[in-house]
Amino acid sequence: MQFKKYSCYLAVLPLVFATIHTKAQKGLPAKEKFTATVGTNYPAHVDFKENMVNNIKVPAGFKVAVAATGLGKPRIMAVREDGSMYVTRRDVGDVLLLSDKNGDGRFDDLKTVWTKFPDVHGITIHDGFLYLASSKELKRAKIQPDGMLQDTTTLFKDMPDGGQHDNRMLGFGPDGMLYITVGSDCNDCAETNPENATLLQVKPDGSSRRIFARGLRNTIGFDWQPVTKEIWACDMGTDWRGDEIPPEELNRIVDGGHYGWPQVYGKQQVDVTREDPLGTTKEAFAKTTIPAVMTFPAHSAPIDFKFIGNIKGFPQEYKEDALVTWHGSWNRSKPEGYKVQRIHFVNGKPISVDDFFTGFLNNSNNTRFGRPVALAYSNKGDLYISDDENGVIYRVYASR
Repeated sequence: MQFKKYSCYLAVLPLVFATIHTKAQKGLPAKEKFTATVGTNYPAHVDFKENMVNNIKVPAGFKVAVAATGLGKPRIMAVREDGSMYVTRRDVGDVLLLSDKNGDGRFDDLKTVWTKFPDVHGITIHDGFLYLASSKELKRAKIQPDGMLQDTTTLFKDMPDGGQHDNRMLGFGPDGMLYITVGSDCNDCAETNPENATLLQVKPDGSSRRIFARGLRNTIGFDWQPVTKEIWACDMGTDWRGDEIPPEELNRIVDGGHYGWPQVYGKQQVDVTREDPLGTTKEAFAKTTIPAVMTFPAHSAPIDFKFIGNIKGFPQEYKEDALVTWHGSWNRSKPEGYKVQRIHFVNGKPISVDDFFTGFLNNSNNTRFGRPVALAYSNKGDLYISDDENGVIYRVYASR
């Protein structure tokens, strides 16, 4: 366990940053000082053993099993119609293809289908192509019947520098357009590139790129609600504000919407440590932003977000609901996250939250044996959850 606690005067920090990086024009300090007591507590790592799957809890009517181990740091997954799965590994810069040859629910065949793609992260399948994104590049390749790839094309390579948040995510909407999340390049700053802290929209060929929504500090996973077809996503709040602020957010993403970062967080709450926007005040600006629909414990670190829809075997009451992976905190005294939760929707609106997949975090001895990253569904009714802590992919399925 690592733990240290100290007070910091956050109003001073932007001034120090601006002094060191004057050319970047990262903003000036706020007029008032803000004191935060910041705790850092990163639960100790525990190596995975097969019997640890018994420590994982899922709701009644579901079972959990190991689908793959020994994968290093698997991040985002995309499942093919035949049940095989592509997995990105950002740290290695490659893409794996996993297959279950004997049909026992566990992947037993591994091929590397793409190499030398530094910090590759986001992945999706559309119209026979595999789309992939790193911090700066969007590429695609034609999928062959055996899952191998050919005709690799770079659609563009000029997305903003990744900086602190380089985990781009991809998804095709009901409108046939491709959406790409682009996080901020810093923890807390006035961005110099307008595409940072946004959701971008492009055509499948990479053309007509535009900013769909902005003020999203680090939104990674996103998805379309099955009934309303609206985009929903979770956003990560700023670090170094203390244990409880700012909260993580669930947002309904609308075209042209501004979600407040860096001056505003949560439900139009002004960040007193930030400077006023040019030509206005933070309070006035806050009223023009879109408030979070739900908030969650600070620093829980949402990564992926997906609606369940008509996944085979899942109960009817799950059809409108979403799952979110909480990668887990380090910037608070009492750890939060390290689990998957279900957000229950009624008539297109979120009304409650329940634990769905827990057990990685052991509060009694402050240890962890996993950090959930991504979600993927198969047409057989399997939910896959990747863990980049111990290189495991878990399979959750309804009891049959």
